[in-house]
Amino acid sequence: MRHNFTLFSLSFLIALTAGSTTGQTEKPAAASATSSATETVVRAQIRNVDFHLTDRIVVHIASLDGRLTSKPGEIPVFDDKSSFGIDVDSAKNTLSMTALTNDLNDYVFSKPDAPLKKLSVSVRGDELVIKGLLVSKGGIPFETSGTLSATPEGMIRVHTTKVSAVHLPVKGLMDLLGLDTQQMINTKKIEGVTVDKDDLILDPAKLMPPPEMHGHLTYLKIENGAIDLTFGPGNGKVAAAPISVTCPARNYLFFKGGSVRFGKLTMSDTDLELIDASPADPFDFSIEHYNEQLAAGYAKITLSGGLCAHVPDYEKLKQPASAKK
Repeated sequence: MRHNFTLFSLSFLIALTAGSTTGQTEKPAAASATSSATETVVRAQIRNVDFHLTDRIVVHIASLDGRLTSKPGEIPVFDDKSSFGIDVDSAKNTLSMTALTNDLNDYVFSKPDAPLKKLSVSVRGDELVIKGLLVSKGGIPFETSGTLSATPEGMIRVHTTKVSAVHLPVKGLMDLLGLDTQQMINTKKIEGVTVDKDDLILDPAKLMPPPEMHGHLTYLKIENGAIDLTFGPGNGKVAAAPISVTCPARNYLFFKGGSVRFGKLTMSDTDLELIDASPADPFDFSIEHYNEQLAAGYAKITLSGGLCAHVPDYEKLKQPASAKK
């Protein structure tokens, strides 16, 4: 039976109140909140999700295990995606050329004084091809080809193999303009991008909009017109054992332990699972529009006080009624 999510919210608060007072003496609310926020981490597990960082920047997460992080004394707030990050123990992600193109234009080089504009990214064989305009030099069109690899530090190295500008092949764009790469790109203005001779070094955690995902990139490969990335725990950390989901599902986001806030609700000893209502394809989830997805779905409270919310894909919510029929 489908439940109205607003009515569910009231029921959920009643359930939390009953669970917190059964068989134990009442504790001051402030002390309880502080303990949950500072002493217990929120574990995160994601499976087969198209994760919308923005409407135009989508990362496919085949699998991810890690934990949510927030500022000291604060808790993750889903309505403010900058309030938390994700420390990755392990992950397998895929970035399409459309998502990468949108990310470069909308985020990485979005500032008015960015040196590169109108960028597009494609794949040619096993190389990444980037086209755009060199704004700092009068809008000269350029094209670069390069290979991708992971550095020992977990960064992405883009090794330039070919550069052309003004429709003329040259040894390098810096040769044509009489500049070195550092002067050409001026990456001091671009967070997450540095230069090593003719190569670009990209920080995966800084290249995408919040929430930032921090992990150690161990492998990447161009395959099927997209970039596959594999992450392990960063800074020599040992990965924690996987957690067991509350409600068995194929495509989901699951959060366990600690405290999180979503909408007007704050959940302590978090047991929250967002489940794809249409599991035949990946779960299309938007952190910026999660409340719309929740409102269009239904939820169940488990006997242990956990919450399993079955929600529709975000892209399907955007379709006109005629298309849905």
